[in-house]
Amino acid sequence: MNPEELNVAMVNALASNGELTDEAWRAALLAVPRHLFVPAVAWAAPDDAPGYLIDRASNPDAWLKAAYADHAIITQFDDGATEISKGPGRYTSSLSAPGVVLDFLELLGADTNDRVLEIGTGPGWTAGLLTHRIGEGCVTSVEIDEEVFSTAVGNLREAGHRPHLVRGDGGRGWVRGAPYDRVHVTCGVFEVPYEWVRQTRCGGVIVLPWMPRYEPGYQLRLSVGPHGTASGNFTGYAGYMLLRSQRAAPPPFFEADFRSRSTEIDPVTVFRAGYGADVAIAGMLPDIAASVDRENGFQVWLWAGDSKAYVSGLEVWQAGSRNLWDEVERAFSQWTEWQRPELGRFGMRVTPSGQYVWLDSPDNPVTLPESMR
Repeated sequence: MNPEELNVAMVNALASNGELTDEAWRAALLAVPRHLFVPAVAWAAPDDAPGYLIDRASNPDAWLKAAYADHAIITQFDDGATEISKGPGRYTSSLSAPGVVLDFLELLGADTNDRVLEIGTGPGWTAGLLTHRIGEGCVTSVEIDEEVFSTAVGNLREAGHRPHLVRGDGGRGWVRGAPYDRVHVTCGVFEVPYEWVRQTRCGGVIVLPWMPRYEPGYQLRLSVGPHGTASGNFTGYAGYMLLRSQRAAPPPFFEADFRSRSTEIDPVTVFRAGYGADVAIAGMLPDIAASVDRENGFQVWLWAGDSKAYVSGLEVWQAGSRNLWDEVERAFSQWTEWQRPELGRFGMRVTPSGQYVWLDSPDNPVTLPESMR
């Protein structure tokens, strides 16, 4: 197989499905071949099929074909504790799917000579694309993992690009290079670090995957204002690995007296209502985490602080100081009272004191009325 032909085919497919609209990004994709950033042994992760091992030595054609497929390539399991060849573990570093990468890069709106801070270098492909697009010396990319960082250095050197690479905690940004015109975040966060806002020029843009504790995750484009705040709309779905310092805690397991009842609202109705309902509930109940099993009878687990809930069918069991499923039902009812607004009407505002989700305007925070608490 010819990598150049595969690269052209990938680029043409991205253009055909509407994910690639900017000719400058087309040029970058063709100039920074994706296969240069795929390890010799990696784990292909299609969205619609089981993952599988790719090995350049044993099957070079399958390895190269996967390198140019529109799906993620997992490059690390369990922070490096599990070898890729041993089979799947927890995904902790990856080469994101080309379509997802383009969604965020086009949302970023970076132009020639903009100063860009990237959070999460990973294998280095997006840092290479940014460097080609906006110029050498304009990109700073921060990676926390020592092994991943070293690999990215080698990958980018082979590809002929030299962004400024920093090994450190991306949640702190990189103040030495500030201020930035754009901040490109390649890992999910449920709390937007204020340092990213502080280190961005007034009028600058931050794009990131917002991954609330309640499911799922969303593309967010923030514009930084003149008074140290940032605000912007959610623009679509996004599912990313979390920033290491914000990885979700596992659900609590403790002995407790469970209170049981029948649900007032079918959980299927709640969790299939769409992204508008999901982001509204996440905004009203930011501390509630959720896990949903849609394959085995639709089961739901919720947890926050000392409380947890389990929903199966039309029955719910709750324990702790709060009735978490009751709160979700009330938040869902509030969303329906707002006439079921879609995702695009919601946004987020980030300030020095915190963040909140809003509906239609930053002056209209999403909250659960006292009468429904």
